Amino acid sequence: MTNEEAIRTAIEFEKRVTAVYEKAAAATTDDAGRKVFGALAEEEQGHVAYLEHKLKQLADTGAFTAEPLETVVPSSEKIEEGIGRMEKQVAPGDRSEELEFLRQALEAEEETSAYYERMVAELDSAGRELFAHFLEIELGHKAIVQAEIDALTGMGFWFDFQEFNLEAG
Repeated sequence: MTNEEAIRTAIEFEKRVTAVYEKAAAATTDDAGRKVFGALAEEEQGHVAYLEHKLKQLADTGAFTAEPLETVVPSSEKIEEGIGRMEKQVAPGDRSEELEFLRQALEAEEETSAYYERMVAELDSAGRELFAHFLEIELGHKAIVQAEIDALTGMGFWFDFQEFNLEAG
């Protein structure tokens, strides 16, 4: 696969994920959920714009550069620091619609991450550099979405670490 083909395909993946988050942000009645979905939709739309810019750069010059890409996802160090301090508060009520959106988002993030992982393995150094950062960001999105699912389903996990309730019998 060429870098151009990889970028065009990545744009389609990013648009799909953006649509899931936009639909979820518009439909959820939970303020916290709307905020999370909205932030992720905005970030994914930024990915589309970035990739479209890289495609134009490639068409205009025959090459592209992988400039830094901003993300709302905290670094893995920040996530680890916050694990012990975080306490997930889930608003009461039926959250089945939000849970369905989260499951759709997780599926889209998994497919997108798998694609980026393949591109990192298959492309030349310029393509690897571009998609390695996208892979890191999408894996962070996956972790956030999975944590939200775990919180809503009462699985007792936050970022893959089990939370124990010592007062439970």
